[in-house]
Amino acid sequence: MAAGGGDPAASPLKTPSWAVRIRGADGEIAGAGILLTPDQVLTCAHVVDRAEDRLTAEFVGAADHSVPAVPARVDGSAYVPETRDADGDPVGDVALLRLDRPRPVGETVRLHRLSAPGREVRMYGFPYAHNGGIWFRSTVVGGCGRDGQVQLSPVSPGELASPGCSGAGVADSRTGEVIGMVLSGQQDQHGNRFSFMSPAETIARHLPRLKPHIVGPTAVDERLLPAADGASQDLLDEPFAQRLAAWLRDDGSQVKISVVRPGDAARSATLRRAITLADRELRTAVSVDRASLDPPGTVPSAGGHDLAVDASGVSAAEIAERIAERMGLWQHPEDPPLDRIRASRATLNLVVVGVDEAADPLSLLDLLDVLRAGGSRLLLVFREDGDCHRRARDRLLVRPGRERRARLVERLREITGPLAQDLHERLAAVVPHGVRPLDSDLVAAHAALAGLLRADADDADDADDADDADDADDADDEDAGGVDRDGVGRGDGDRGGVGRGDEDREGDGRPDSGRVPGPGLDLARYERLADRAAGRLAKAVAQLDRLRDRRDELAGRLRGYHVLHQHALRGEEDPEVDGLYLRAHALLRARPCDVRAAEAAVDAYTRRVDDHGEGDAR
Repeated sequence: MAAGGGDPAASPLKTPSWAVRIRGADGEIAGAGILLTPDQVLTCAHVVDRAEDRLTAEFVGAADHSVPAVPARVDGSAYVPETRDADGDPVGDVALLRLDRPRPVGETVRLHRLSAPGREVRMYGFPYAHNGGIWFRSTVVGGCGRDGQVQLSPVSPGELASPGCSGAGVADSRTGEVIGMVLSGQQDQHGNRFSFMSPAETIARHLPRLKPHIVGPTAVDERLLPAADGASQDLLDEPFAQRLAAWLRDDGSQVKISVVRPGDAARSATLRRAITLADRELRTAVSVDRASLDPPGTVPSAGGHDLAVDASGVSAAEIAERIAERMGLWQHPEDPPLDRIRASRATLNLVVVGVDEAADPLSLLDLLDVLRAGGSRLLLVFREDGDCHRRARDRLLVRPGRERRARLVERLREITGPLAQDLHERLAAVVPHGVRPLDSDLVAAHAALAGLLRADADDADDADDADDADDADDADDEDAGGVDRDGVGRGDGDRGGVGRGDEDREGDGRPDSGRVPGPGLDLARYERLADRAAGRLAKAVAQLDRLRDRRDELAGRLRGYHVLHQHALRGEEDPEVDGLYLRAHALLRARPCDVRAAEAAVDAYTRRVDDHGEGDAR
């Protein structure tokens, strides 16, 4: 049962009690709704507009299997029409209806705050062909626009939310909890089909009166909220704000490590501002508008993080429990939260402030490493650049960066070595009719591999040069080394190879540069290059294999017809047919074989043999 009543879509075979079908004055279905309280229904503003003033709410999941119809109207000012921001992205489109007669409290459901990335969800709507209601399945793709709306991709083409689904509840397939409301569905000019939903947090921002009917912890710890007195409101470290906003907009960096010292009021205020603006529920209305007075590039995307926690004085187990709850990992509560997180495929964008002030920082680093390895994105803030900070950089930036680049080097070696050799062997066998030339792809792969190997050599030289460097000098010069002053390796994602870090010492006592390998290298670009080259190579090899198979098939056909023709001649000679045979035979034996020309020659020979046989029969 859902918190506060209602059945949160536990079975796809059951019509949910909270699903509401909304009709307009003309009796036509205008959309759907969610029964949040006995006398309140959440729906889309455009559903209300379509239905005009006279609305009827129908309860298709009533316990007695009847379909009660109850007049409804907009509940006071609880109506936020859809508008468009400066980029043309939709904003708002939520409304609350008041029923003339209440429904049983057991039919209601509460909305649930839940991190959304990659979740499988279901929605129950009333499209024209299924007036009684039908489930649609989708997968959460990610946030879109500045309003905190979320894009859904239908599991199958026929499951795109269509007219009659607007306002439908979106239920998480794993937990059954209703986590948002369907806004619309559309197909773009390329044939891509998407639906969109407004998650619980965005609904709460537009209709604050609904917060008592939304359960689950908020995404931001209270200790990370801006000061109530507003004393730090005007403090802004603009470059830091831009870097934070870039990560929260997903600049391609998986892990960002920053240092915000306790006495740095401007930097602390900037961090709290970024966390607040990136939260769907806390985001202010003016920040949604591009024409706001915020400095350029400092406003993050709504939903840029899924959870922001203050680790100061908190144990790793408590933080893990908070993460598991936010991910919806409620099954097997007897299992430690870390085990549930490790076993789950769920990911989230996590902000942890005060990592080095946690009750057990090293255990927290273990948790963060599990999340990183599982694909979650991490923004980690330290109070000092001490031992814990250096350990975090080594485990979460330096080593993963080296491992990532080593994997990329091996993949490029595979592409430029065995895969390229496979291609050349097949090109030596057959003429590549219809096969895309791959010279430029292989040249690019060789260049990328050479660049990575040169960077390895440069890193080794840098490590030798760093042996005599002073730790403090390294820390003060982080910007010059390819790492932001807050300690992010810029190239761990799209924006380039990962840069330098602080000096650290390995367990064997030998100095190590502590540098994330490859300053200035765009690893993500190289990975895309490798993906593209490997894909094209595999496709070309498959095409060439089909040409080789066709060549072998033609050779067998030629041999078979030649035997038949020899038997038919009974020792006589036929120079014309023999000439056709010899031409086809020569083309098939040529290397590379022109399969098209050989096919034409074999066809000419077999037709002549067939004609000769028919003439003998006559």
